[in-house]
Amino acid sequence: MRGKTQDWAWCQKGAKTRKILPRFWKKPLRMLKNTEETEIDLPKIGPLPVRLRPSARASRLKLRIDPAFDGVEIVVPTGISRKVALSMLDQHSDWVAAHIQRLPDRVQFVPGAWIPFLGEDHAIRAVPDAKRGVWAEAGVIWVSGLPEHTNRRVTDFLKKQAKLEIAPRAQEYADQIGKKINRISLKDTRTRWGSCSSNGNLAFSWRLVLAPEDVLDYVVAHEVAHLQELNHSARFWAVVDDLYGPSKKQQHWLKRNGSALHRYGAGS
Repeated sequence: MRGKTQDWAWCQKGAKTRKILPRFWKKPLRMLKNTEETEIDLPKIGPLPVRLRPSARASRLKLRIDPAFDGVEIVVPTGISRKVALSMLDQHSDWVAAHIQRLPDRVQFVPGAWIPFLGEDHAIRAVPDAKRGVWAEAGVIWVSGLPEHTNRRVTDFLKKQAKLEIAPRAQEYADQIGKKINRISLKDTRTRWGSCSSNGNLAFSWRLVLAPEDVLDYVVAHEVAHLQELNHSARFWAVVDDLYGPSKKQQHWLKRNGSALHRYGAGS
């Protein structure tokens, strides 16, 4: 219930002063205009990073665990106040605690770590005296140069490999449906694996290179299909089926394992 503040009104009538019945006024509630990040203390968890993200498209409050920053994101529809949005955490504190505690450990890109590369486990090995930069061979990602630069070098390598894997697949799929790609970019998005704009720009998460190859391939086909159908109608899914084929298995993999891909690398 929204808080009410009692206000006593008085009026002067001739020589007498009389008391009017109390009236109530509602303190304006703070509405979200921009994304906000804060920290809330919750039982069983302690300080918890929270992101409040307003959305004109959302029809209801949505609470999700964001493994990228060990916290939660609350999607807030237009007209819902900040106070009401944060009340979700109290109502679902047990659920939040259980899911935060189940997040996999973070894995930094350091010598000795194991990371997935196109779905296959690879060990990171430092070879300071080598002059080849970074390369993958026989289940090992070899990193030359000083060990303290391993994280940056591996990150750059993975982003480069992601572009090399994604760009030719996207072009091939676009050719199949007679569409032109304006530009392909890589990002480190938290909620989307890919996107397509109305002017033909495609964007993908570079972390797809960590996923199995068939999952990466499906996401590319999915976004290219939007060049023809910028929606998720039956016509859109027919285009996806024509380009890629059945994709339920790949969709299920992303839903079940996708969040873990954000646990790799420093500053993720």
